[in-house]
Amino acid sequence: MNGGGGGWVGQVVAWFTDRSHWQSESGVPNRLVEHVGLSAAALGIACLVALPIGLWLGHVGRGGALAVNVSNVGRAVPTFAVLVLLALAPAPFGLSTISTVAALVLFAIPPILTNSYVGMREVDPDVVDAARGVGMSGSQVLRRVELPLAVPLVMTGVRLAAVQVVATATIAALVAGGGLGRIITSGFARQDQAELVAGAILVAALAVAVEGLMEALSRAADPGRRARRRSATRAAVAAAAASARTFTEV
Repeated sequence: MNGGGGGWVGQVVAWFTDRSHWQSESGVPNRLVEHVGLSAAALGIACLVALPIGLWLGHVGRGGALAVNVSNVGRAVPTFAVLVLLALAPAPFGLSTISTVAALVLFAIPPILTNSYVGMREVDPDVVDAARGVGMSGSQVLRRVELPLAVPLVMTGVRLAAVQVVATATIAALVAGGGLGRIITSGFARQDQAELVAGAILVAALAVAVEGLMEALSRAADPGRRARRRSATRAAVAAAAASARTFTEV
């Protein structure tokens, strides 16, 4: 393996400053696009599958515990094992993007389903009863009361799934998949420590960026947070006005 001691740090810096690693078809930009594409596709499909199921089961309050337990069993199955099995399966799977996305979808479903169900079940029953008491239908209660209150936990599940998918998508390169993992596997194959470390840094940086983005989206999507912020603003304005009146009177 190239380098030793502190020398590999300079080699990693040299790797990042080498234009050939950014301009070729296998360069960082293309690998990044592949990685983000795989992750986004898997997360989107997982949300389309898990969110409706988790929200509905949480709304009706029946069958949710079983669904959550079944989905959590999937966490015990190594994603790489699933990916290998799908890669060995006949078309449309095999050594294809479909196998990679399918494995990542199975990995992303548990946190989304679990948090969606738990978020709905933790909505205050008195609030739900009050909504029904004013004549709201079941679907109206779901859309206007339960879902807005469940948003923080739901978005937490989506955020966890997004970060896990981005990190796990790296192993797709071990089964002929694309993404930033190809840089890591190339470093292993050529015993190039600089390339290996550079690939790991890129994956870590992408995971941190996704974490920050999803956290921002969680805050933006939380109606309760916006309402609390407006209330705090109004309270601050009122307090400032009261102070001004007191100062004037004095």
